[in-house]
Amino acid sequence: MTDRKPDLDALDRRTYLQATGAAALGAAGLAGCVGRATGTLATQVTDQPADIGDFQSLVVTVEGFWLGPEGAEPADDDAEPDGNETDAGGDDGADDTDAGNETDGEDDAPDGREYHEFDEPQEADLVELQNGETQLIDESELETGEYPFLQLDASAADGTLTDGSDATVELPGNAPLKFDASFEIRENTRTTFTADFAPVLRGNGRYLLRPVPSGIEVEYGDAEGSDGDGSTDGENSTDDA
Repeated sequence: MTDRKPDLDALDRRTYLQATGAAALGAAGLAGCVGRATGTLATQVTDQPADIGDFQSLVVTVEGFWLGPEGAEPADDDAEPDGNETDAGGDDGADDTDAGNETDGEDDAPDGREYHEFDEPQEADLVELQNGETQLIDESELETGEYPFLQLDASAADGTLTDGSDATVELPGNAPLKFDASFEIRENTRTTFTADFAPVLRGNGRYLLRPVPSGIEVEYGDAEGSDGDGSTDGENSTDDA
């Protein structure tokens, strides 16, 4: 046997190439994960008539919203509990115990929902949002993609009836303020999602806030071309489910 001394220059060069190659791959992978295109989501609220005529004012506080996981299929409307709409008697206390349970934020997202909290809670008086009137409550920059629904995180509803007395207005638990209308976030585009909901009398002087699927509107327009009144240029779609 003959002793062979290791070629230190070759080893050093090989080590250098391996290190730089790994760094280049890492940089390429990182570049693929960052810099994804974004668009603007403008969230508006409005009110359908329902029993709003009973109110002098009905101020709803919204603290944020959930987005359905990107790419997921919209929920089957038949699977949503609709009993709150037809239960005018209001004598089944089961739903009442769940009122307000849909405000747990990020900790309550077992289905992959993504929670976005506003910088500060936003208030909207539904009495003032009739006959097509809307109110902008948030604008957020989001990654481009298609989302199957938007769900409002309402934390309070303070109502005063036309006779000046306080109204008992409950937030839905088993049937939350979830709006099953798929929409896109497009690059450099302003997507305006108008969530429509209304108070429904359940009996015993109690009211429940319910989403109105037929009133959902999604509009696409110039990211800088809207003044927040719900009017945008571009495509306009309405979910009449």
